[in-house]
Formats: sequence, structure tokens, C-alpha cells
Amino acid sequence: MNSLKNSFRKKIIFFGFSFLLTSFAFAQNKTKIEIGTIDSISSKVLNENRKIWVHLPKSAQNNGFAKQKYPVVYVLDGDGHFSSVVGIIEEMSEVNGNTNCPEMIVVGIPNTKRNRDLTPTHSDIDPSFVKKSVSDQSGGGEKFVEFLEKELIPYIDSKYPAAPYRTLIGHSFGGLTAINILTNHTNLFNSYIAIDPSMWWDHQRFLAETEKKLANKNLVNVSLFMAAANTMDDNMDVVKVRKDTAVFSRHIKSILDLNDFFGKNKKSNLNYDYKYYNDDDHGSVPLIATYDGLRFIFKFNHLKLSISEEINFNKAVFTKIEKHFENVSKHLGYIVNVPEKIVNTYAYESLGKKDMDLAGYLFKLNVTNYPQSPNVYDSLGDFYEANRDKKNAIASYEKALLLDKNFPETKGKLEKLK
Repeated sequence: MNSLKNSFRKKIIFFGFSFLLTSFAFAQNKTKIEIGTIDSISSKVLNENRKIWVHLPKSAQNNGFAKQKYPVVYVLDGDGHFSSVVGIIEEMSEVNGNTNCPEMIVVGIPNTKRNRDLTPTHSDIDPSFVKKSVSDQSGGGEKFVEFLEKELIPYIDSKYPAAPYRTLIGHSFGGLTAINILTNHTNLFNSYIAIDPSMWWDHQRFLAETEKKLANKNLVNVSLFMAAANTMDDNMDVVKVRKDTAVFSRHIKSILDLNDFFGKNKKSNLNYDYKYYNDDDHGSVPLIATYDGLRFIFKFNHLKLSISEEINFNKAVFTKIEKHFENVSKHLGYIVNVPEKIVNTYAYESLGKKDMDLAGYLFKLNVTNYPQSPNVYDSLGDFYEANRDKKNAIASYEKALLLDKNFPETKGKLEKLK
């Protein structure tokens, strides 16, 4: 795209220091842990260069498996929340076999002029909330949305392995922006996490307009998780605060009012959940609310197998797995095949049990679903070799090497057979 120029790219580095624990000793030199890259685009809409922080799942690395595409999570205030969101998503999608959410690309959007970009309308001075410096900058939210829609999202879709499912996470003014986009640009994202959003904005006129616009809007296939922190005085609770006249109570009262609206407006078909965090304030709530929001939005992604099903894997169990991914595909809006690694693991397990029918079905299924993966042909070659089918084993190994001439161990297998 001519309007977008990839100005520079460098690695985001976090430094870990050498230390000793009870049973582990680490080297004395610093160790670099990379969680993403800093990319950059030149925005004509905003008339400025914008840095973006991008994290790719580990499986996106070239490791012999098929290339795949991933849902994308866009994080406002990226300079503050990028690393925590990456950590949560990695834990929920990769560590210990967790499937509480899909593996996803994370795009952090650092701020340049936060008060401009993350306020959807101009607001006059509002004592205790909007100072003159904020008021003077405010109201650039629609331009920022234009930047997202016409520049940033197309750039991410063209350069990175992005699937057509997008989630937006925003806190405070970022949460306000998430509600604005949900209301006025609904289909720009599939799901939204609005964390302690500043719904008091513009003397609460924005809240009134939001409820008016959403009253008759169909939000089918859209998800929203909204979180509220405890920003009240110690003598208050969520019941008492509704009658409180103190100026700072307007923050949580506005969120409570919006939650009331969503609770009553069932005809919108919005997939909605809300949680109040009594033990967290405005600053501490983003971490736990992001976790809960992702759990809610992607609850369909969790593959539930009992210990018995995992130990006694058979065709019936795999049929259950296939139906699960059919359901995942329905929610994400595009086909998601059973992951190559899962099929590969169960195929070798079946081969070890001498269940040749199931093993053959699984190895061949991987070839059908991931025809560009050298791994699936190498594995299919192992299946044929186990069945003493030398001709097909050789053909499969040769196909693996055609896709990747340096694929591990395949050359040795092929030479042994020939």
C-alpha cells in the first residue's frame, strides 16, 4: 500500500538478570527474551509516523509445520499493556496445552497524543475530570478510527498471517474508544473488551448518545466484555454509590448505567458479560479484566477432554475433537481445521497401539488439511514404512524433501529405504 511505509523494524527486548534459585543456576551474562517486534507505518490520516508493537505466536515460526493464520488482538495504550496481554494469551493458548483462547497475533498501539486519539468527541472543561489541556486536544477519536480502519488493519492483514477475526482491548479512555467503535463502527472488530471505560466523558453526553444509538441496533455475532473497578470511597458500594452526588462517583455510576442498559436491551443479540472488581482500582484492574474478558469471548475455543479420553484415545474421541473445531470455525467465521500438531500426536499414538486404520486416517487427514507442510508427508512416510509399503513411503519422504530439502531426518530415512 502506497500510503503505508514500513519505516523500520527492530526487536522488543526484555532483559533477564542472572540469579540463583534453590535448584537452578543461570549464566552470569544477561539473557535476551524477545516477545515481539516494533514495526512502523506512516499515517496520512493522522499525518504522523506510528510505531506498532507486534507479537506472533511461536507456531508462526518456520519449524517444518504448515503456515497458518491467527486471530488478531489490537491493544490500545500498547506501551502500557502489550507485554501483559502477550503473556496472558501465551499462557491461555500455548502453555501446558491450554486452549482457553486461540493462538493470536497481538498488536500494541502505543500513544502519540492519547487525549486526541482516544476521545471520540470534543469535551469542554469538566472540573476534576477534563482540564483545559485535555479539552484542547480532545475529539480526535473518529480520525483515529479512520486510521485503524483504512491504514493499520489493512497493513497488518497484508504483512502478517492475520485471520479475519479481530478483538479490541481498551482501558479507561481506551475503554471509551472501544465502546465508541462498538457503537459507531460495529463490524470493525468481532469482539471488544472495555476495561473501566471513561463513560463520564463530555458531561455524560456521550453515554446518552451511545444508549440512544444502540437501542435499536442488531449486534448479533458481536461480543463485549465490560469491567468496572472499585473507584469509590471506602464507605460506598455499588448500591449506595448510585445516589452519591460526589463528582468522582460519576465514573463508576456511568459504567453501572451502561451495564444496566446492556442488561435490559436483550433484543440487540449482543454476546455480553460484565464484572465488577471490588478488590481492584482503576490502575490495577486491566490485568485481571483482560484475562476474564478473553476467557469469556473465547470460551468456545476450550477443548475439553477427560483424562480417560486422553489416555484411551480412539476414533470416537477424535470425532469429538473434529466437532469441537467445527464449532470453533462457526464462532470465528472461517474454517479452522484440527491443528496439525494435535493430529500428528494422536496419529503416532494410534500407530504405537497398532491401530492402523485410525493412524492411517489421521496421517492422511493432515496431508489433506495441510498440503504445504513437509512434516505431514514425513509422518505419512513413517506410517507407510511401518506398514512395509516401501513405494508409498519413498514417495512421501520425497514430497517432504521437495517442500523442505533440509527437513530433519527425512534424508536418512529415504537413503535407508533406497
